[in-house]
Amino acid sequence: MTETYDTTETYEVIVIGGGAAGLSAALVLGRSRRRTLVVDAGEPRNAPAAHMQGFLTRDGMPPAEFLAIGREEIERYGVELVRDRVVEVAEGFAVTLASGRVLRARRLVVATGLRDELPEVPGVAERFGKDVLHCPYCHGWEVRDQAFGVLATSPLSVHQALMVSQWSRDVTFFLHEVAEADLAADDLRRLAAAGVEVVPGEVAELVVTDDRLTAVRLKDGTSQAREVVFTAPRAVPRSGLLERLGAELTETPFGAYPVVDATGRTSVPGVWAAGNAVGFGEQVINAAAGGYRAGAAINGDLLMADLDTAAGV
Repeated sequence: MTETYDTTETYEVIVIGGGAAGLSAALVLGRSRRRTLVVDAGEPRNAPAAHMQGFLTRDGMPPAEFLAIGREEIERYGVELVRDRVVEVAEGFAVTLASGRVLRARRLVVATGLRDELPEVPGVAERFGKDVLHCPYCHGWEVRDQAFGVLATSPLSVHQALMVSQWSRDVTFFLHEVAEADLAADDLRRLAAAGVEVVPGEVAELVVTDDRLTAVRLKDGTSQAREVVFTAPRAVPRSGLLERLGAELTETPFGAYPVVDATGRTSVPGVWAAGNAVGFGEQVINAAAGGYRAGAAINGDLLMADLDTAAGV
């Protein structure tokens, strides 16, 4: 795709973020004949994964291939894309890029997603997306019936340990820095019912042999053979831009996200959000759907605004 644009013109819509949500919004807007620009910093959350699952007709596709096809599709409809980062949005939606260029938009889509902060255990970051995983719906089928470990990051990790037991009957729950006393009685009963072994004590490292995860070693020197480890990263929403725009945010156990309506419209007039910018659990297929809804809503919003202007309202 040719990454060019005219700084003397105002775009009808600037989409900030070129993942599934941003590209989907841009596709709808391009097909609606809206002059649209996608600003993509090239930092997709699922980059460590070799494949994505659960997206009907795209199950098993490498994420990079998915995005490449999406970029080709939006280009067919005249949507432009620039590899850059938005550093500021001023009054009137004057969008400043890291390169120093300033563009204007009538409407914005914020699809900046989030980043994952992994537990600081040697081996976790290196194996993330391979045999260290976070979502059983994304990767559970591919590792089914293997020896699972679940590395706790908070008492909420009990839920993850219970969920992954659907994909393997051999699950060990490593409490790591979580005290067993912090687990609710109901949680302990459910773990026992699921056949999940609970192991207290801090994890020292993941053992990797011949490019395969083979064990979890605790700080007391003991090890347990494991083939896969699930863990819940700390979600850090990339919400700085929305905050500076004055969007209303709501606190969740997974960070602060904008308050949006069913189409992704935020509390800031003219600003929509989609994908992981609105929630931790937005999988690729959900993010694409959210982008579609936002794009359609923005087209309608612009249409009515222009008709009202023409009618002198």
